Amino acid sequence: MKRITFILSLLACCLGTAWAKVELPSVIGSHMVLQRNTDVNLWGKAAPNKKVTIRASWTKEKFTAVADADGRWATTVPTADAGGPYTLTFDDGEKTELTDILLGEVWVCGGQSNMEMPVGGFMYQPTDGAAEQIREATQYPHIRMFTVPRCISDTPKEDCDTVWRESSPLTVRTFSAAAYYFGKELHKILGVPVGLVTSNWGGTVIEAWMSRESLDAIPGRNADVEKTRSGANASTVLYNGMIKPICNFTAKGFIWYQGCSNRSNWYDYAELQKAHIRQWRKDWGNDKMPFYITQIAPYCYEGHKLRGTAVFVDQQWKAADETDHCDIVCTTDIGNYSYIHAPAKDKVGQRLAHLALTNDYGVEGLPVRTPRFKSFEQKEHKLVLSFHNMSAANNFTVSDPSQQDCFDARERAKGFEVAGPDRKFYPAQANHMWCKNQIEVWSDSVPNPVAVRYAYQNYSPDANVRTMLGLPLPSFRSDDWEVEDIGIR
Repeated sequence: MKRITFILSLLACCLGTAWAKVELPSVIGSHMVLQRNTDVNLWGKAAPNKKVTIRASWTKEKFTAVADADGRWATTVPTADAGGPYTLTFDDGEKTELTDILLGEVWVCGGQSNMEMPVGGFMYQPTDGAAEQIREATQYPHIRMFTVPRCISDTPKEDCDTVWRESSPLTVRTFSAAAYYFGKELHKILGVPVGLVTSNWGGTVIEAWMSRESLDAIPGRNADVEKTRSGANASTVLYNGMIKPICNFTAKGFIWYQGCSNRSNWYDYAELQKAHIRQWRKDWGNDKMPFYITQIAPYCYEGHKLRGTAVFVDQQWKAADETDHCDIVCTTDIGNYSYIHAPAKDKVGQRLAHLALTNDYGVEGLPVRTPRFKSFEQKEHKLVLSFHNMSAANNFTVSDPSQQDCFDARERAKGFEVAGPDRKFYPAQANHMWCKNQIEVWSDSVPNPVAVRYAYQNYSPDANVRTMLGLPLPSFRSDDWEVEDIGIR
């Protein structure tokens, strides 16, 4: 009898010790980057009603949380300025210690395959400068990435099975290229550690990254119709499996590269994108959290002269224009006829970083404001086009340093079309107007032009308008006519 009692007591002791061990979600782990100079969320599991004591080596304070009846606990801990490595200890009677923790800037990076595309490229589809980036990776150990594994779930997941990884030749090869270049640019200019939480899946529609409630709140949409290429119901499946496990992790902002799979429902993408932004900001508890969008790059799709990409890009810019604390980078110049995955991920990441550095960190003078079509004036058989975000005529000194830019006029401008009252578009000739930051366009086939379009096709190989600082002109149209030849199947 005494032996049985001893065994039961020993078993109870062992079970109690196992239960007492604090459990942490994988996103809270060694080698992570925590957002500096703020209160960061920490959470996990312990024995029901158990007190958890938390100690962070960057401060002498200690913090406590009490697990509820289900064993869940959560609290916030203030962080300091950028630095590290630090340790973080959780103690509920048995200690759990995390090491090599850095304080810096944390960004969430999401989307489909163009965000997923690794530095090492996809099969037969390289990224520019991959070998150099892999070779130099050991110089940037303070860039860390947490990549959420693919997961479809009908119910919200609490965790995912992965770890934080620091930059090295072995790891960078598999890092999201757009996210890595974004983080590297932040790191080089700010001089602080950068943590990148990436959640992406090629071929997915934006609906899959939102809750059912967000989709149902958009008038006229049927949340059950859209499907991901994996065949799963688009509403909530990726959101549950790949966003819910990380949405409590404190971050500075978001970068987003998605859209190709939504070209078939381009007409309501702006509303979907705005709902998506609201959803993620709500999940992270900050309705002013910066959100930066990547314009999808030109690609032939169903035929390079068709206009499906152009009407979709209009929707992307519309979403950004109508959303506070949101902006978009232009990719008109980096498309490829044969590859939907544009290899110039360095330009994508750097342009996204320049938006963040300008808008959120107060860095001045970076090339960030791409030219935007403003208006035209008809002069005889020509249209004279004016643009936003450019230096005034004959004046290269303006109050906003990001607007001290003018067109690169080394080549004659190409990629324009004009139409008369009959609404038939013809290829147009174009000239940069010296010292005015204007472009005049005309066609001998259109004696009375009333509308102009630029790069308004799936892939416009001649479109070459860019500024002296290398920022491209986005595709645009001046008309509001019904667009024919969209070509989306």
